[in-house]
Amino acid sequence: MDELVECVPNISEGRDRGVIDAVSAVVEEVEGVRLLDVAPGADTNRTVITFIGPPEGVAEAAFRVVRRAGELIDMRRHDGAHPRHGSTDVCPFVPVRGVTMDECVSVARAVGRRIGEELGFPVYLYEAAAMRDDRRNLSLVRKGEYEALAWKLGTEEWRPDYGPNEWNERTARSGAISVGARGFLVAYNVNLNTRQKRIASQIALDIKEAGRAKRDEAGRVVKDADGNTVRVPGPYRLEACKAVGWSLSEFDRAQVSINLVDTAITKPHQAFEACRRGARDRGVRVTGSELVGLIPEADLLAAGRYYLTQAGQSAGIPRRMIVETAVQSLGLRELGAFDPAERVIEYRAGLVDGPLVSMTNRQFVDELSTDSPAPGGGSVAALCAAQAAGLVAMVGNLTVGKKGYEGVQDRVMDIAEDAQELKDVLLDAMDRDTAAFGRVMAAFGLPKVTAEQRQARDRAVAEATRGATTVPLSVLEHAAQVLDLAAEVGAIGNENSLSDAGVAVLCAAAAAEGAYYNVLINLAALTDLDASADPGFVTQARARSNDLMGVCEEKARAARQTIRGRLESAL
Repeated sequence: MDELVECVPNISEGRDRGVIDAVSAVVEEVEGVRLLDVAPGADTNRTVITFIGPPEGVAEAAFRVVRRAGELIDMRRHDGAHPRHGSTDVCPFVPVRGVTMDECVSVARAVGRRIGEELGFPVYLYEAAAMRDDRRNLSLVRKGEYEALAWKLGTEEWRPDYGPNEWNERTARSGAISVGARGFLVAYNVNLNTRQKRIASQIALDIKEAGRAKRDEAGRVVKDADGNTVRVPGPYRLEACKAVGWSLSEFDRAQVSINLVDTAITKPHQAFEACRRGARDRGVRVTGSELVGLIPEADLLAAGRYYLTQAGQSAGIPRRMIVETAVQSLGLRELGAFDPAERVIEYRAGLVDGPLVSMTNRQFVDELSTDSPAPGGGSVAALCAAQAAGLVAMVGNLTVGKKGYEGVQDRVMDIAEDAQELKDVLLDAMDRDTAAFGRVMAAFGLPKVTAEQRQARDRAVAEATRGATTVPLSVLEHAAQVLDLAAEVGAIGNENSLSDAGVAVLCAAAAAEGAYYNVLINLAALTDLDASADPGFVTQARARSNDLMGVCEEKARAARQTIRGRLESAL
């Protein structure tokens, strides 16, 4: 799927498994949409449903969720710890891949309009989808919660964006639905070793972006000239952070319940550390934390790298190990199992490793050895470069903490991190190369009976071939970077691992030449096509690949000479 949107409806039922299952089941009725997670909470009486797919499919699935929840959930009987005002309380759309925020806004507004017109539910648009600035903030939209709808509906101030502006039998049952478009929101709870909600609430005021109400010497809330409450920031205030304190009877403790509405600004480990400081001020401890729903891999990687750095350890290790460091450091398994394969959105959606990378060594080489033209030399070149980067990271990590190398510690840790990033990019190129070849073959299979069809086919073949050229060209560029790192770690790294650095140089050099060959053969194919429609591409790609190949040859020669010299001097 080239275009992916995530939708995360929160329904106001977290106790009745039959209702939860019935609502979430409608998602999988829509072709192309994948249900990723269903996370109920008994105390909150709320379930977070997460699914992903192309925009049209996700829009349809979201509508079906809202419709089914409205049929099964009666808000007149609802109670729970979490703020809410509808059977489907919120229904946000999140761009994941190949989709802009503006496109998600269009999806949200279309779904909101359909909910209002076809189901007769009041709909408020929020965040990026809001049509009024005063409705961007969800907490303002939901002010007074469900109980306030009886007096809000019917007023001009609280007229819904779509659906009826009246309190009747239908709206009393459904409540109001908030539909929005936003970036990734992480729902994250921090556990305390106390049962007192009051302490959790005070810590929440310490960290939330909105701060706490200002009070005068007599303890009265201070108002401004317009009658609005004056707020002051807490000592550990975090931007893009909403938080409340509550008591979690299921686990006999209090929690700071946090919504991180933009993890590009504030990440979970920063919230965790802020809560630790607030807890320490009150003589209690943070014991762990809990994730509700799914989380982007980048947020766990940031946490893992933070705690590795705090411990003076190298963060130049595989992603799965960094993620595990984050899970352990944040105490994400304190209240239950936490499997990254189930809780990281990219892993659940299959967005990390392609089919070739997921193979065992045996499976890949066996597939390589058949009469199928792909995978072929391009994927092998990418794999060679990835293996070279892996060896570079290994030598860097084997130098960390070793006596006699104190002066290069910071640099070898940086080298290891850079090499790990290159390794992952190059592994991805294995599958991208084969996929690009598949698109070329598909273009060749287009009909060519009429002159129009032949022209269209030639254009498609040329476009696919240009795409197939850019993959090995990128491998060649990255191989040059790997050679730089291999040369440096071969010059300053642990002398007991010099042979590993040397093999890294050889693998990177072989990868560079292999990628170069693949660039040339694709450019030759383009030259034979009269309908390439982009003659400058061949000239530019040929010049770029020639320059890079010359640079790689020189880098490899110099690196081999340095490493051989160090090895020979050790005899």
